[in-house]
Amino acid sequence: MTRGAISAAAMLAVLLAGPALSQPQPQPAIPKALARDFDGVWTNATVTRLERPATFSQLVVSKQQADAVAKATTSRIAAANGASDLSKGAFKDADATAGYNAYWIDSGDGLMRVRGEARSSFITSPADGKMPFRDRAKSLALTIRDGAEYQSGKGGYVGPEDLPLRERCLIAQSDAGGPVMLNAIYNNNYSFVVTPGYFVIDLEMNHDVRIAPIFASAEKARAAHQPATIRPWLGDTVAWWEGDTLVTETKNVNPIQEGRTVTPVSSQGTVTERFTRIAKGELLYQFTVDDPGHYTQAWSGEYAFKPAKGQIYEYACHEGNYAMEGILRGARLQEAAGNGGK
Repeated sequence: MTRGAISAAAMLAVLLAGPALSQPQPQPAIPKALARDFDGVWTNATVTRLERPATFSQLVVSKQQADAVAKATTSRIAAANGASDLSKGAFKDADATAGYNAYWIDSGDGLMRVRGEARSSFITSPADGKMPFRDRAKSLALTIRDGAEYQSGKGGYVGPEDLPLRERCLIAQSDAGGPVMLNAIYNNNYSFVVTPGYFVIDLEMNHDVRIAPIFASAEKARAAHQPATIRPWLGDTVAWWEGDTLVTETKNVNPIQEGRTVTPVSSQGTVTERFTRIAKGELLYQFTVDDPGHYTQAWSGEYAFKPAKGQIYEYACHEGNYAMEGILRGARLQEAAGNGGK
């Protein structure tokens, strides 16, 4: 997490510390022609995150508070994009936590809104907006370690396979691909394509792609899961329609991904996701995680994808292109120097 992201999170926690008394706003019925039309580019960019800030106990945020968050976010972005004070002399490249300047940050201009309601978290159940871990420290041990090493710039890696997934460019470091698709400080765009036989989700972040075959019923879809010994990146996903809601079920998430994500799902776990077009400019995304391996109970949440401007462009993960080669070459040179250059 960069310094800009940390300040945004802190600001959100402070602004959400009061009572919330908002009521959902009525919306017109979605035209039948759009009900199953998910095609296009969507975004989940927002300062709202998966879990609710500890200083706030309500899911729905009042209009006054939501407006305050939006105003503070806009002001913070404007200040960060302001001209540098060159009179202070040359800048020192010594802050490992400031990996990105404001130019790259694109986390939306306010809180997530669902059916007109401003939300303080994606999680809706449990009521406290927190993930019901059996042992949070144990489940997130590698993720916490990766974060600490990213902040410090130091890591005790045994070999290349021990490097974080983001450094190896294997899957999106923001958990954007899911199961449980999350937002990040940038690259929050998704391209959805629905055909008679498949549901395709193409992420901007790392260009990860989930392809879910669509079956005639939940029973047929669940019977089509791959053997449990096959655990691909982003899991094994199947889909079916329930009315105008497209339902996906994901199991057997890759064990490496399980250990390096903020929403770990074990071999015992199942993630159910629901996609419903509820307005011309709103695609409701709901999810439920049922995994006794990591959690004391099933937990759920929701947010709304909104139409994005423009298209998804190429995502070039330079760490995977150059960093690994450079690290390994440097290690070989050190070994050679230690052996008299032989």
